[in-house]
Amino acid sequence: MNKKFKEYGIITFGIFLVSIAIQYFYVPNNITGGGVTGIALVINHYIPGANLGILMGIMNIFLFILAFMVIGSSFGGKTIYAAMGLSFMNWFSEEFIKPVGILNNPMLATIAGSILLGIGLGVVFTQNASTGGTDIIAKILNKFFHINMGKGMQMVDIIVVLFSGLTFGVEKGIYAAICVLINGIVIDKVISGTSICHQVVIFTQNTDLIKDYILREIDRGCTVFNGKGGYTNEEKDVIYCVLGRSQLIKVKIFIKDNDKDAFVIVNEAHDVLGKGFGKIE
Repeated sequence: MNKKFKEYGIITFGIFLVSIAIQYFYVPNNITGGGVTGIALVINHYIPGANLGILMGIMNIFLFILAFMVIGSSFGGKTIYAAMGLSFMNWFSEEFIKPVGILNNPMLATIAGSILLGIGLGVVFTQNASTGGTDIIAKILNKFFHINMGKGMQMVDIIVVLFSGLTFGVEKGIYAAICVLINGIVIDKVISGTSICHQVVIFTQNTDLIKDYILREIDRGCTVFNGKGGYTNEEKDVIYCVLGRSQLIKVKIFIKDNDKDAFVIVNEAHDVLGKGFGKIE
């Protein structure tokens, strides 16, 4: 029960951030972004008296009914809670708080709002939920037209951006496209974690020297594989490890000073879990 309260509490915090981004950055500057939120903002322009939260709620209810009929109940209760909770927050804000824009500069509002929106959506996604809308449309496209989920979401967002350009002008359409781009980047960062590590693969003939340095001086674990050169047939050990930024610099300097014939590959590693890194929960 405590775990459920925690999950729904985190989802509530996430949709609260999304609502702030919409009401204080997007709406005052006629910036749409993508998904159901963008569609609701376009409709709100043509029907000024329509409450944004109510529009989002109606569209999400329609999409949920359609999804139940076509897909089944695969998206779960947390997504329904997040989608309807966001609609309620937007309705409440417009009816009782009457928010005003924080930034009058559309570009700054686009950047700030998109970062805040991306963080909020990323937080919701980490709890295996979503705010509905685009996800549901993408699932329907995937079922009937076998379109990849990611591509399906991009298609919907592109259509919303086009409608934004037709409704608010080319300049606002470009801002909407920037919103979609920034949202995707920020969401990925939130989901994958802000602490970036590096996975390092070292081909060397001085295995013990480098391995001992990583284990004793850097205080990190590593794994040693047996390798064989495809051209030379020469036996070489392969050391694999995951390091932080400062640790990587130290290891590269050590290899440079002690094994100039080594071959090193470095890749970014996100969301590293296990001993010495993030907890597996």
